[in-house]
Amino acid sequence: MRYLVTGVAGFVGFHVAKALIKRGDSVIGIDNISDYYSVNLKRDRLKELGNKIKFYEGDISDFDLMNKIFEENNFDKIIHLAAQAGVRYSLENPFEYEKSNGLGTLTIFELAKRHNVKDVVYASSSSVYGGNKKVPFSVNDEVNNPISMYAATKKYSELLAHSYSRLYNINFTGLRFFTVYGPWGRPDMSIYKFTKAILEDEKIELYNRGDHIRDFTYIDDVVKGIMLASDKNLGCNIYNLGNNKPIELMKIVDLIETKLNKVGKKEMLPMQKGDVHMTYADIDLTTKNIGWLPETTIEDGISKFIDWYKKYNNLK
Repeated sequence: MRYLVTGVAGFVGFHVAKALIKRGDSVIGIDNISDYYSVNLKRDRLKELGNKIKFYEGDISDFDLMNKIFEENNFDKIIHLAAQAGVRYSLENPFEYEKSNGLGTLTIFELAKRHNVKDVVYASSSSVYGGNKKVPFSVNDEVNNPISMYAATKKYSELLAHSYSRLYNINFTGLRFFTVYGPWGRPDMSIYKFTKAILEDEKIELYNRGDHIRDFTYIDDVVKGIMLASDKNLGCNIYNLGNNKPIELMKIVDLIETKLNKVGKKEMLPMQKGDVHMTYADIDLTTKNIGWLPETTIEDGISKFIDWYKKYNNLK
């Protein structure tokens, strides 16, 4: 199969590309290598993929460029992961989210229609659940109250997919990711930030005084879910990809400190706008329809991440 993977230099996109290559699929990837976080990390991910993929550097919101890429490559399927990430950053730079997550997604979906690509898996987010009090979060819950621009753009992607599916008979599978972590992860995510801060004797910033609960989901499990979804004809539906075992943030800090054998300095801060207290995925429908279950414990996942972090940064 010939896959278009958008956001291929990103955390999830990189791992998906590796998995597709491993099983013998052809990968054509695009990424704009934005400087939202370390460009060097993104370049290193691409180096790891090497010449096993065909790579385009550019912006998915550039319709002419994307149309050229579609014309040059006969895609069987699309895995659309490119997005401007980050809840907090969306409060400061909302136009970046409209461009990438809004216009960029519209461009991909429109070109799928024009070039007769009938199978699209796209990334949504647990952030669409906003401040929902009912847990675990079910895909049957209403998600009409986003509390960040990032969440609003992800909800827009889901609505857009529904419209395109109904109008043009395209299979769109939306996957709501829950706090993905692991090797080659994003530096703005908590496990990466805490590890770095402890090792460098910097303060760990704990918002809401550390009173957060998150459904941390290991990257290998997420990739498995994406691959399973892409291999099935699921019509137009949305599924949660979460560990289904929410963990208190202070427990995460304890596990990192234990693995590093070092206690971190902690700075207790108030709740940030756009944040939610808890995320917790109901994955019953995902298991039933996709056949997916997460397998990695939080202890193993954190251990694997820290081993990678030390190796990548040449630390003893």
